[in-house]
Amino acid sequence: MEADPISNILLIAFEPNISAPSIFFISLILLVLILLSALLSGSEVAFFSLNAEQRIALKESVLKREKTLSKLLGQPQLLLATLLISINFVNIIFITLANYLTQLLIGEESVNSLVITLFLLFGVTFIIAFFGELIPKVWAQQNNLIFARYTAPLIDFFTLVFKPLSKVLLGISNLIENRIEKKSYTLTTHELNQALEITTDENTTEREKDILRGILNFGNTSVKGVMKARRDIVAFDTEMDFHELMDKINKNGYSRVPVFSETIDKIEGILYIKDLLEHIDHDENFNWVSLLHQPFFVPENKKIDDLLYDFQEKRVHMAIVVNEYGETEGLVTMEDIIEEIVGDINDEFDEEELDYKQLDESTYIFEAKISLNDFCRVFDVDISIFEKVKGESETLAGLCIELFSRIPHAGEEVVCEPFVFKIQSVDTRRIKKIKVSLHTTPPSPETNENIV
Repeated sequence: MEADPISNILLIAFEPNISAPSIFFISLILLVLILLSALLSGSEVAFFSLNAEQRIALKESVLKREKTLSKLLGQPQLLLATLLISINFVNIIFITLANYLTQLLIGEESVNSLVITLFLLFGVTFIIAFFGELIPKVWAQQNNLIFARYTAPLIDFFTLVFKPLSKVLLGISNLIENRIEKKSYTLTTHELNQALEITTDENTTEREKDILRGILNFGNTSVKGVMKARRDIVAFDTEMDFHELMDKINKNGYSRVPVFSETIDKIEGILYIKDLLEHIDHDENFNWVSLLHQPFFVPENKKIDDLLYDFQEKRVHMAIVVNEYGETEGLVTMEDIIEEIVGDINDEFDEEELDYKQLDESTYIFEAKISLNDFCRVFDVDISIFEKVKGESETLAGLCIELFSRIPHAGEEVVCEPFVFKIQSVDTRRIKKIKVSLHTTPPSPETNENIV
């Protein structure tokens, strides 16, 4: 009569031909492996749940562990490949040793029995899933930075060990991804705006529609379209004495002001007015220039969605816009970017300045410096109606120069359906005011051909 497997375990465990140290040693290795599996699984969650603020702090840290962690996060695909390879490698060794230990305890002739197979299937699965996956991932999710910081050297070691295999797998993955034709749907901004008009109903206010349109157009708007032009920038010279500086600050009321040396093309830094509060009792010889913050320069063709990310990452609220020659073109702030979505933001210190005046139902006088985005908002039309004629221009003045192919004279007119632009005032270098009349009912962007 064949003995059951449980009896075999009890009898064979005490037989002299089974080495007790071997069983103990294998059991110890299994314990180390499940601990290692837990650390690797927890690291997968901890590393990829770190937020942007934590990543910035790690990048700026001087601690060795945090530098290692930042380096690993800099190659997310390689990091993920390493973690997946390491986890599977450790789990396979655990399963193999668990099977071998079972053979030692029960004997090879019993290994294929149904009870032992079920024990290995459910027992090992439960141990790996509960102790190697569930518990460490839950803890790592709640303490991601601590977990990632302490496991970074371990993951860095596995990255080095499995780097050749990781590179091969990533190469195969990229090859497959490039070979497989993906079905994608690309929608233009105009199509999205049409979808917005179709899906909104009478319960949607015009204010809500404007915000949604601002979100749709956000990624297509360049810094040049929202910046304050060079001639409108309020900036201070480094040669000012402290009393003169305070007088200008009181008159202008800005919280951050660019500071230049000699000309506005040589911006030395940004002065935060709050930094002057503890020094207001100093005399005119106070060295206020020492309080300047490092300026942040951006090109004029940079998209405002990218700039917003830069503002968040660098923790600044103002950027100096420069052209290809490094000359100052304008200034853009966090408020300018947010206003592209929510509309104008005015506080109790802002004076209401309108860029246009309405003469009658279809006639307006515009400041030529008004941006095309704001101009289109006044008439509730899509900016794409000017796409074929505006060139690189971002303002109404720039549009008119494109239409005339020169700086026009006062009194000249040009038609760009559905508008008639008449130059009201101009000097030798720029257009100042433009009279705009509706030539016809504003057409939709899809039917308008921008006939000049």
